[in-house]
Amino acid sequence: MATIPIPLSHIAHQGGYPLADSSILFQPLKVGNISVRNRIAMAPCTRQRAHLDGTPTELMIEYYRQRAGAGLIISEGISPAAGGNGYLFAPGLYTDSHQKGWHRIAEAVHAAGGAIFGQLMHVGRLSDPLVLPHGTNPVSASAVRPDPLARHYTVNCPRPKRVYGTPRELSIEEIGTVVGEFADCARRARDAGLDGVELHAASGYLPMQFLSTNSNRRTDRYGGSAENRARFVLEVVEAMQAATSPGFVAVKVSPGWTFHDVFDDDPVETYSVLARALSERQIAYLEVGNYGQPWDVHAVLRPLFAGPMIGVAGFTRSKAIAAIAAHRVDMVAFGQAYIANPDLAERYRDDLPINQPDSSTFYTQGAEGYTDYPTYEAAEADQLLPVDSAFATGSSRSSQAGKLQPVN
Repeated sequence: MATIPIPLSHIAHQGGYPLADSSILFQPLKVGNISVRNRIAMAPCTRQRAHLDGTPTELMIEYYRQRAGAGLIISEGISPAAGGNGYLFAPGLYTDSHQKGWHRIAEAVHAAGGAIFGQLMHVGRLSDPLVLPHGTNPVSASAVRPDPLARHYTVNCPRPKRVYGTPRELSIEEIGTVVGEFADCARRARDAGLDGVELHAASGYLPMQFLSTNSNRRTDRYGGSAENRARFVLEVVEAMQAATSPGFVAVKVSPGWTFHDVFDDDPVETYSVLARALSERQIAYLEVGNYGQPWDVHAVLRPLFAGPMIGVAGFTRSKAIAAIAAHRVDMVAFGQAYIANPDLAERYRDDLPINQPDSSTFYTQGAEGYTDYPTYEAAEADQLLPVDSAFATGSSRSSQAGKLQPVN
């Protein structure tokens, strides 16, 4: 799937590294079945503002509407089935009530000129019987318990405050059932009016549990070689495409990241195999997070994937401009910056200073720190940061204390 080329007039070379002005962020791009108006995406960010049953709230409608200036909004993680949930106040998309809520969100985003993909997130072994139907055990690729104390969040998502237990290994038949649940959810997303879905195959959740060598000890066709460990992801993608269309389905990966206690003996091989296979399936895009890996994730995977690639994690405006100009990625997703700046695209376009995020309200359930961040026109000057500021070392609206972790 070809992307729209960037005119060479946008690129200047200094010391062999391509530089470009901010207009490169505002080139259109074909993404799956739609065209987006700019190369700035809102990254998927867990926010915990749904009802306890997973139905989206009025607050969520307003939150996404406010951020419709992004070329593409990628929603927070959405449970594709009751057995995939791991957090309280997280949204779902497997009941009529859920679907109606996401329909209202899609309508609001579209009315404001935006586009939105829903991120489908099955947490697998990172759940707890207290939040699963009938108190069942979480499932995974294999019965391998994650580090019982591993949270990896400085600010914890609402969930049972207990150590992780040992998951139950999915049988071959059960894998088919889970694949079918993803397909049913994708169909609901299409019927709700979303522009597409993104399979969350990153951050140590169920698809990554199949991909990773320490959490996948299977000896059947889903385990062992990189091709076998990628099979679950590919079957989910194919089932969702069959239920909707090839351009409706995207995938997010975080190669080599050990978040939530997943490890891979050879992530370069694993994700090279996966990238080639996803390219053959002509998915809408591949979102790739480079979370501090010693190898250049985007440089390795870019030649292997023919469709649009979205970079995420650690980008500032200038880094996004440089990455797109160098054709390392086609679009860049911003998480914490979009949490704090509903008009982030407009600020990046006009070289305006930005708000800083408040980590204490990332996973709370109210409007504070969610829908009350001001636009530039309403912001107080002494609370603003330079437009190219990064938040990797932590921030809040009142201090710069505490290390923040990526969300979703």
